Amino acid sequence: MDLKLKVAIMTDVHGNAPALRAVLNDIDSQPGIEHTYCLGDMIAIGPDTNQVLDILFSRQDISMILGNHEDAVLAVLAGREPGSPGTERVHHFWVAKCIEPRFASALRQLPRKLVREHGDQRLLLLHYHENDGRLQAVDREPSVERLEAMYCNSGAQAVCFGHHHPRHFFRSPARVYVNPGSLGCYHLPLARYAVLHCGSGRVTVEMKEIPYENRDFLASYERLHVPAADFIIRTFHGNQRPASR
Repeated sequence: MDLKLKVAIMTDVHGNAPALRAVLNDIDSQPGIEHTYCLGDMIAIGPDTNQVLDILFSRQDISMILGNHEDAVLAVLAGREPGSPGTERVHHFWVAKCIEPRFASALRQLPRKLVREHGDQRLLLLHYHENDGRLQAVDREPSVERLEAMYCNSGAQAVCFGHHHPRHFFRSPARVYVNPGSLGCYHLPLARYAVLHCGSGRVTVEMKEIPYENRDFLASYERLHVPAADFIIRTFHGNQRPASR
């Protein structure tokens, strides 16, 4: 079987520009990838919100959707509460203060989900599972049975999502479920994404991990006075420290 149509799936860049550049360089080096989808949470946690959005919005071959961190920051910019607690709320106010107005305007135009067809395969792309338009609580032990119960009537052959940072892959007789893992938040200096091969009645999935240099990125948390920097580095970057690398 010759599966020639390829698309790239990334999610949860979280303000990590060097990780994003590493992934895009890898995508650009491969023949046949016809489009890239970014499944929300491009911003926050990492300090590179403007750099990340500049990279993403400058390309014509990337489609994006909103995640909960975009929702929170846009709420702050609209004069509303972000709905995030404690230090996360402080962090969202900091990101809202830093974001360039042109990027905030562009984010407001993005959808919350996409349905796209590549070859004979239909892809459903969303940030995470929803109930009545609201994100569900994170399922920390997902299963193909629970996913099928949610998406059995979706008409999609691939359901792609993020939000929960670990990597997930499930296959039912009808479809695949793909979470490539957070691109920008990981305990190793590796940026993750997935390549879907679509066609001939089947979707196959290739999970990718791309090494990148992250010492200056980690040092920038302190340099830029990112709120809750120590907590973020411990929780989202495996407590990697520039001095220990």
